[in-house]
Amino acid sequence: MSEKFYSYHHLFSFTKAVLEKLGCSEEHAELATKVLLSADLRGVDSHGVARLSGYVRLWEAKRANMQPVIKVIHETPSTAVVDGDGGLGLVVAPYAMQLAIDKAKNVGTGWVSVQHSNHFGVAAYHAMMALPHDMIGITMTNASPLVAPTFSTERLLGTNPICVVVPAGEEPPFVADLATTTAANGKLEILQRKSQHAPTGWIQDKDGNISTNPHELKSGGALLPLGGDRDHGSHKGYALGAIVDIFSAVLSGANYGPWVPPFPAYVPMPTEMPGKGIGHFFGAMRIDAFRPSEDFKFHMDKWIRRFRSAKTVDGEEQVLIPGDPEREMEQNRLETGIPLLPAVAEDLQYLGEKLGVSFEID
Repeated sequence: MSEKFYSYHHLFSFTKAVLEKLGCSEEHAELATKVLLSADLRGVDSHGVARLSGYVRLWEAKRANMQPVIKVIHETPSTAVVDGDGGLGLVVAPYAMQLAIDKAKNVGTGWVSVQHSNHFGVAAYHAMMALPHDMIGITMTNASPLVAPTFSTERLLGTNPICVVVPAGEEPPFVADLATTTAANGKLEILQRKSQHAPTGWIQDKDGNISTNPHELKSGGALLPLGGDRDHGSHKGYALGAIVDIFSAVLSGANYGPWVPPFPAYVPMPTEMPGKGIGHFFGAMRIDAFRPSEDFKFHMDKWIRRFRSAKTVDGEEQVLIPGDPEREMEQNRLETGIPLLPAVAEDLQYLGEKLGVSFEID
């Protein structure tokens, strides 16, 4: 199953045009496209244009508002709650992160929790907005309930990622972007397209038995928390996912646990939902609110260099710093293009035909 490479410009133009067809303003369409394609550039293919048709289906099901009026519904000098008005998380999240940054400029730190949003794409895009301001960026979001807590067969949490971004001086920034599950659901979708098995410890069947079938979720199975099982620390992954759920939703008034709206539009909405939409959480911390920025970045460089020089296991080249693989991938894909599996390219072509937007594949 060979991949074909597409230029960033080609995919950007197509995606922006699709979103405008759905009713997005040019500004929102451009922003949402930047967020979506940042995932493809960084090699997080599960959260890039492969998800575009999912957003379209949410719009068709009247579950995504393409012309949201995003507003602050509660705030203090350092905190706020934002109502996303059912908008694309790809648009709501940058608004909220910018608000956190603005608050940090004024009082040192800014913390924003969001309700009434949708899937926000790759977490790193939003957290990295803090970097030009010499700030640490923090991003979290809850997600569709596909994850069983340790010892459970019920799906009560999402993959609930956490991203922490830290600026450095001469070295590239530290960018840790991780799901609180052993693997994100998008990784299963990639395995499905490639007709490959999932590694042990990613998923369980409906009875709680470990499985390697990437289609297991369709039969009532569940993703596993980071660690895979109790002996390997899955209770810690469960706790991390729970923290994200509480910060993103219980704190903001969004839906939490099993009531988080599912990303697939064909999945029925939960009943008796306690909140509004999906929830996110954002933080921005001004470095000079703690110590002089240049001092911090000097020592951050020293930290990074020391870890890079760590003695390695035989056969390994160098210890990586979080963000290294994605940064290298971005440089490469800007030059060589973004690879799409045939199934993804065909899906985009079908989407284009339906909406009257050209997407050429040979």
